[in-house]
Amino acid sequence: MVASRTCEFVMADGSRCRAGPQRDRPYCFAHDPERTAEAAEARRLGGLRRRKEGTIAVAYDLPGLDTVAGIRRLLQIVSTDGLAMDNGVPRLRALISTAVAATNLLKVGEFEERLATLEAAVGQTRSNDDAAFPEEASR
Repeated sequence: MVASRTCEFVMADGSRCRAGPQRDRPYCFAHDPERTAEAAEARRLGGLRRRKEGTIAVAYDLPGLDTVAGIRRLLQIVSTDGLAMDNGVPRLRALISTAVAATNLLKVGEFEERLATLEAAVGQTRSNDDAAFPEEASR
């Protein structure tokens, strides 16, 4: 059995922090008394990043990357910014990468449409017993 070490910091309710301690130190990074300033700066930067992400999402009207519309919007932003770059190899690479990603997105969209059409066609012709192979079901 392997014994796991935990941070020695005791919280206000009397329970101990369950984070793993730093190497050769009894406390985790967040509770190490000698690294208080560094931990505070890390928390501040984390908050700035979250605020920045929210601001950018609103400014660019970016809904997120979990939908086709979100990915499409990101590709529009990237292509516009890429076209605004100075002529050169980095601009060409950015535009080619954007074109490849857009092509893949179009393929996925086309496959989704075709699949929906096929599913609708199969759903209309399927018998009441909902068998995958009606010929075999009647035997």
